[in-house]
Amino acid sequence: MYKQIETQVWSFVLSASDNNGYIAIGFSRQGSMVGSSAIVGWGGSNRGIKQYYLGGQDSSLVDPDQGNLVVVRYIICYNAVIAHIQGRLPFSPDFCLVQHDTMVSTTINYLSCDHNKSSQPYSRLRRSHGVLNMLGWGALMPIGVIVARYFKQFDPIWFYAHTSIQSGGFILGLAGVICGLVLKDRIKADVPTYKSLGIVVLVLGGLQVTAFLARPDKASKLRKYWNWYHHGLGRVMIALAVANVFYGIHLGNAENEWNAGFGVVLALLCIVELLNCVLGFWGFGFELF
Repeated sequence: MYKQIETQVWSFVLSASDNNGYIAIGFSRQGSMVGSSAIVGWGGSNRGIKQYYLGGQDSSLVDPDQGNLVVVRYIICYNAVIAHIQGRLPFSPDFCLVQHDTMVSTTINYLSCDHNKSSQPYSRLRRSHGVLNMLGWGALMPIGVIVARYFKQFDPIWFYAHTSIQSGGFILGLAGVICGLVLKDRIKADVPTYKSLGIVVLVLGGLQVTAFLARPDKASKLRKYWNWYHHGLGRVMIALAVANVFYGIHLGNAENEWNAGFGVVLALLCIVELLNCVLGFWGFGFELF
């Protein structure tokens, strides 16, 4: 909550429970953390408030008692302090800040009092990264597998459909990985497991493309081993991709709708797979799927 109380004087009231850490609100013209001035407060027996100039993302570049804000007055209530960013408690005598645990960014128009809130910086890039990976690795790739497994009676249509869907999935997945690398560089994210799994999935996808180009003739004795390689590698790639998508949703602190939406897509694909297996077992064919 905020409002203008005097000319060039604004009042901000934000609250959070006392978790033995600092809470802060920062201001910058460019909307970025670096280069902003921040008011940092903390509760407890050693409760206090300080202004910091955020000169960089390293603690050594965050200077206490610096900045271009003028604090007229402040109040620290029991179990609540001014808040926008949360992190571990700074200690005297230097009151050095460590990296925050959570954050929210907001753009405020001081003339109209309007504000646009985004849960995280680079939200459009985050959404692009998530959606492209979900569609590419998590949706189109499994659909391509289903087409190859159950539509072979429609030769050669199934083959062209399979390669087109898989190629589209790989292109979207590649774009998603690129978005992820750009995002990691911009927010300086430390997600080694997520990054490693993403690279493994991309490499496996590249190997699948290479395998397609090196596909032996049907009459070749090597075709059986190529099929084992192609099918096995594809299943491993899809399993890792699905797991990494859910892991990415967790890391991004995304809403439950992301988990639910991707879960529904996977559930539908599993239902189609199950129905095809049942119909195939009873000899009804797979024309409906």
